[in-house]
Amino acid sequence: MGTQPERSTTYPTPTSPSTTKIGWIGIGIMGESMASRLISAGYSLTIFARNPIKSTILQSLGATLANSPADLAQSSDIVFTMLGHPQDVRQIVLDKQTGVLSGLRSDGVMVDHTSSHPGLAKEIYDFARDSNCWSVDAPVSGGDFGAKNGNLAIFAGGDRNVVEWLMPILRIMGSKVTYMGEAGSGQSCKIGNQIIVGANLLGLSEGLVFAEKAGLDKRKWVEAIRGGAAGSMVMELYGKRMIERDFKAGGFAEYMVKDMGMGVNFVEGGDDDEVVVLLGASLTKQLFSGMVANGDGKLGTQGLISVIERINGI
Repeated sequence: MGTQPERSTTYPTPTSPSTTKIGWIGIGIMGESMASRLISAGYSLTIFARNPIKSTILQSLGATLANSPADLAQSSDIVFTMLGHPQDVRQIVLDKQTGVLSGLRSDGVMVDHTSSHPGLAKEIYDFARDSNCWSVDAPVSGGDFGAKNGNLAIFAGGDRNVVEWLMPILRIMGSKVTYMGEAGSGQSCKIGNQIIVGANLLGLSEGLVFAEKAGLDKRKWVEAIRGGAAGSMVMELYGKRMIERDFKAGGFAEYMVKDMGMGVNFVEGGDDDEVVVLLGASLTKQLFSGMVANGDGKLGTQGLISVIERINGI
């Protein structure tokens, strides 16, 4: 892996809706909302969609459709990606003919919001620097509500000064943007975040099933405990949805299998490779894998309660 030089000055030319050209790739549940917020803030967007039909809403707001990631990058100062899996990121960003970094102009910036692998983020960073460009890995947390309301938490890795230059744009999408360190550290932060989210989803699911079996009113139970030590953002986001069996996806259950897998299979390279043992994450991954096996991979992560209910004969 190459070195990661720090810039001695801040990134030049402050961002501005009138001068900064933005490209956006990935218009799923969260990506569309995030891109819409940039348009509402006055930025002109060029978008690429593997399925152009999905771009209708953004085009109606004024976005322009590009033919390929490389074409999009050629007309952009900053390119944002919000994709599903690391292999999607590799194809969209690193393809030598059509990828983002094959078309991004010198000193252009690529920001990947996908929950992806830290090693891939480092590889993209090195590739970008070899092309005299910059890359930032900036996965997010907050689900569909956070994306719509601009209330996401954003974890950024890469060159500090480039991240600081991006802050006015990132804060349109996120209420809390944290610089985590060198390339890959944003992705590592997101994996740690998902380990905790998975544990909280499991605890909330089991708590609701227990409350039902104990004859409690589940709504009163949630209201009673939400202000105590058991309260969490997961409870605020998903407690009501679980009770109402609203499993509409703000984030797909199958993505939790991916995220948990990157944590469970994490190996820190070095003279002596060290595997991090994560028993809770391993169990959570197994339960989410059960959802996928049952054909529920496209349900929201709050659908985990259905697995606990099935185990308990509910």
